Amino acid sequence: MREVYRITRQVARSKASVLLLGETGTGKELVAKAVHDLSDRRNRPFVRVNCGALAENLLESELFGHMKGAFTGAVSDRAGRFQSADTGTIFLDEINSTTPLLQVKLLRVLQEREFERVGGDTTIRVDTRIVSASNRNLLEMSAKGHFREDLYYRLNVVPIHLPPLRDRVEDIPELVGHFLNIYNEGNDRYVTHIHPAAMRALQEYHWPGNVRELQNVVEHAVVMATGDELTPDVLPGVVLGEPEPSIASGSMAANGMVPMDFETLAKSLVVEGLSQADENSEDLHSRIVDRVEREVIAQVLNQCQGVQIKAASRLGINRNTLHKKIKDYGLGD
Repeated sequence: MREVYRITRQVARSKASVLLLGETGTGKELVAKAVHDLSDRRNRPFVRVNCGALAENLLESELFGHMKGAFTGAVSDRAGRFQSADTGTIFLDEINSTTPLLQVKLLRVLQEREFERVGGDTTIRVDTRIVSASNRNLLEMSAKGHFREDLYYRLNVVPIHLPPLRDRVEDIPELVGHFLNIYNEGNDRYVTHIHPAAMRALQEYHWPGNVRELQNVVEHAVVMATGDELTPDVLPGVVLGEPEPSIASGSMAANGMVPMDFETLAKSLVVEGLSQADENSEDLHSRIVDRVEREVIAQVLNQCQGVQIKAASRLGINRNTLHKKIKDYGLGD
């Protein structure tokens, strides 16, 4: 992490494009904001766009703007995020989710610093610094034809790799202390001590959701604590190595429990997805809906032995749409 801090401070003073690489929840947006705040652009706009949360046509309009009448619902001219971030910084999160067509347009902005709005023919020039992030290996995606190689090298002028929390467990005590301060104040609590067994459990857990998951666990513990100490009993069972309770109706029936109906299961799934997101998250659609859609497509493809025509028919969607989703979700690797 000291190397991350060093590179962040060094690159902030330049105009170079920055590519943040790391698993979900490692803090890529925080580093992007630090690059902006430490730069000469600190008093100019910092604009964040989650490329994985919008469909291609909506993302193009979101990034570049549109002219009145360009498509259904375009009732007036609208500036895009690149124009809003002029003289500042734009953070393109989940850049790996962009389509080949949009990648061509992004490449032009990087090279020429210009673009046209959707439905427009007037060229707009901007001085916008680009910081992008990906939770997938873009070089591997490029080798497989899923990401433009020329765009990758344009984005990857200065890469910053954020390590997963499981590789930096020595940071957990400091992070826990930081989050305790935040949630004590926010919930009018006074949890100031950490039981050694609780800290041991936190450092032994593998943290698939990284720092974001740790943050949510600390908030949970602060809310559930009855005294001034964070003890093991206020930690979620999964952190303590306990098996997660199954919500699958088949498992419930096998155990003699009353199975949940589909609507209840869906509500439980959404509740769980929301509980793992912080209050400022702007990626709830991709976090919940896209993950469910990916799993549905994967299972139907498996049932259809990978035959896309049959899978598309079962899913009730166009074959071309299915093919695009398979590429977007990396199911064809």
